[in-house]
Amino acid sequence: MKHLVHRTIPRRLAAVASAAVVAGATAAGGVLGVGVPSAAASNSTTATPIKHVVVIFGENVSFDHYFGTYPNAANTPGETLQGSNVPAAKFTPSADTPKNINTLASAGLLAPNNPNTVQPARLSPFQAVTCDQDHGYTAEQKAYNGGLMDQFVQYTSRDACGTNQFGRPGLTMDYYDGNTVTGLWNYAQHYAMSDNHFSTTFGPSTPGALNLVSGQTHGVKEFTAAGQPVTPTASDYTVRQPDATGTGTVINDPDPVYDDCSNSSHKSTNNLAGMTGKNIGDLLNAKGVSWGWFQGGFAPTTQASGTTPAACLASHTNAAGASVVDYSPHHQPFQYYASTANPHHLAPASTAEIGHNGQANHQYDLTAFDSVVNTNNLPAVSFLKAGEYQDGHAAYSDPVDEQHFITKTINTIEKSPNWKDTAVVVAYDDSDGWYDHVAAQVKNASNTADDAAWCQQAAAKGTPIAGGYQDRCGPGPRQPLIVVSPFSKQNFVDHTQTDQASILRFIEDNWSTGRVGDASADATAGSLSAMFNFHHERRDQVLLNEENGSVAAVLHGNNGHGGHHHR
Repeated sequence: MKHLVHRTIPRRLAAVASAAVVAGATAAGGVLGVGVPSAAASNSTTATPIKHVVVIFGENVSFDHYFGTYPNAANTPGETLQGSNVPAAKFTPSADTPKNINTLASAGLLAPNNPNTVQPARLSPFQAVTCDQDHGYTAEQKAYNGGLMDQFVQYTSRDACGTNQFGRPGLTMDYYDGNTVTGLWNYAQHYAMSDNHFSTTFGPSTPGALNLVSGQTHGVKEFTAAGQPVTPTASDYTVRQPDATGTGTVINDPDPVYDDCSNSSHKSTNNLAGMTGKNIGDLLNAKGVSWGWFQGGFAPTTQASGTTPAACLASHTNAAGASVVDYSPHHQPFQYYASTANPHHLAPASTAEIGHNGQANHQYDLTAFDSVVNTNNLPAVSFLKAGEYQDGHAAYSDPVDEQHFITKTINTIEKSPNWKDTAVVVAYDDSDGWYDHVAAQVKNASNTADDAAWCQQAAAKGTPIAGGYQDRCGPGPRQPLIVVSPFSKQNFVDHTQTDQASILRFIEDNWSTGRVGDASADATAGSLSAMFNFHHERRDQVLLNEENGSVAAVLHGNNGHGGHHHR
């Protein structure tokens, strides 16, 4: 958990980012600061009927951690949700739920048959806030043990932690079921999910966020806390495998250099990271397609003034009663790039600017999304990141708080006029080190001291190292992926292998932006298309109870606006 302090971005770096904002506005035909898009910025030509993509990007969940026994829940009497004592929902699956889902249960790897040294155990709805696990690039590879998937306890389990956080020996093995993550199980029942979706690479949040928006973790440069360039060493935290120019790969969670709110009180002198190359924001700007990243706590609690940087200290209380600062800089991928950063966290000059070029440069607080979701100014592409207490990250968040955010957000979208041509994608940045029994064969190898046998052996056998860039080994651990849309298949489980860059590729293909280039993972990412049926638009939608995730109402006719049935 980070407690943010003021940090001054030098005028030179802030000017670089500001110049990129102006250049982007000019290239796209926008009017900087006015917030009125040009005709080019209203480009709505798409390859599919989807005109709006909303990506809800959560934190730190493996597939088995949330779906290990899907679709069968314990339904233990008397259980309540942590933080509220609200009765946990019971879960009864539909009779037509697919049978061939690759879960812990279907693989026969529940107790007592798991090869790890501790057997998997169910976490109850009252054990929502748990210890955070080790989700380092190297630790996750070591847990794989060459594909045997039997050393998670040794390498990723963290079993004891702070007050009001549940822990036990071998905690990494544990899982929730449909009595806790009821909302996600219900979305899977009524829309489409994948059981073969992975991190693009191994490692924690920052690599996952960068892979979502660029398919690329290479291209990082290092700066001091004061924003001055640094020549990194080979063992540096911020830059791994640096070349002669100091450019290398990021495998950890350094904060972004183009962000006033980077660094925390106990790491106030940490070096910072800046990315070179392109991201999806650059591609969308070039096509005149509206987009935005919306994050909880992005609105500053203290505005930038002169040489005084903005501060981002808004907080909320999680299910365990702990106060959690909302904004995490290293969860905000666009702040690593000068071209798409909003260093001083400036608000849009007007509601009309949201999604378009202007002083906020497409980076917003979550409240900005709320202001446009029911209007014709909803951006074509929206990335949503909850405040930390609701992002699902173990230790400071949890599945109960996360469920409140996801269900409220999707309910709002489903009831909006934009629902008819929207696809909501629920995905995650990393696995947190939680156990998952499935290992995808390495597509992109690496062979450095940061890599374990799983990736080194792949390199030795000739698996390519894309671009020659080391420390990008992947795919990494398996994660949940759900698509909620009028065009998503119903109660469907996709077995196509995909990864975080598959979401990037879907956006690229839908708006014909072209690829990121420079060995980005978008070029080889699997397709999400099997999760959709673009020949048949559904005439129903399912609204969930925002407290416990149970089905609250089913709307029928004209995409749900013609009638309703309550359950």
